[in-house]
Amino acid sequence: MNNLVLSLAPKFTKLQTLTLRQENPQLEDNAVETIANFCHDLQELDLSKSFKLTDRSLYALAHGCPNLTKLNISGCTSFSDEALEYLTNFCQKLKTLNLCGCVKAATDRALQAIGRNCNMLQSLNLGWCENVGDLGVMSLAYGCPALRCLDLCGCVLITDDSVIALANKCLHLTSLGLYYCRNITDRAMYSLTHSRVKNKPSMWQSMKGRYDEEGLRSLNISQCTALTPSAVQALCDTFPALHTCSGRHSLVMSGCLSLTSVHCACAVQAHRTLNTIPHTAH
Repeated sequence: MNNLVLSLAPKFTKLQTLTLRQENPQLEDNAVETIANFCHDLQELDLSKSFKLTDRSLYALAHGCPNLTKLNISGCTSFSDEALEYLTNFCQKLKTLNLCGCVKAATDRALQAIGRNCNMLQSLNLGWCENVGDLGVMSLAYGCPALRCLDLCGCVLITDDSVIALANKCLHLTSLGLYYCRNITDRAMYSLTHSRVKNKPSMWQSMKGRYDEEGLRSLNISQCTALTPSAVQALCDTFPALHTCSGRHSLVMSGCLSLTSVHCACAVQAHRTLNTIPHTAH
């Protein structure tokens, strides 16, 4: 893989999309540096599971590929937050960024840089980045108002303050992952609900029917054991696209035994319909 990239990259100078995802990591920094030296029009790059890469690769991409809009470096565990911060100073067109498992790179320092520099960001995966805290997420919320999808699963340090900031500032948010974020309480759920209600007249009334298409469509609160049924039911009632019914699980609550009474509107309707069907006597 590494030698192949070294030989081919200089021949594809107009390349815009490149996927180098590997099951058996072979890619090294010199290959990424070659890509950065020759493929200046690159917009989408997947380097996921490239365990051998170091900060040299991010520094090279910062200088050679400023037009990146989509970058996947999930599982690249050697990258530092300093190098990621440096990258965001140059790659300010990023719309999709996957940092899942980048424990050293995804810190509050890096997220503050993303908030400062990447205001076009729409999708960010921070799954299992255990050093992420409220400061970083709040910086994202204030700096990236276009954010639509955010995965915070396993970010065990965050609290309600993170969700409240997202609810107030990221009004286009459609997908939020909070799996195993056990510091999340009802305050966070009610902030999402209240933000929806508060912004309905001012933001959505001119959108002619698109209101129901906006708002949360996917929420994972599995293992968020501090949540109560009343808060989650209020959220479910507020966002009709959140489903608990069979085959449409967009509200995921695994491991929350206290939330078994929470149901979406169509699940309730299906239950009522079932109960009204006359039973034939045998």
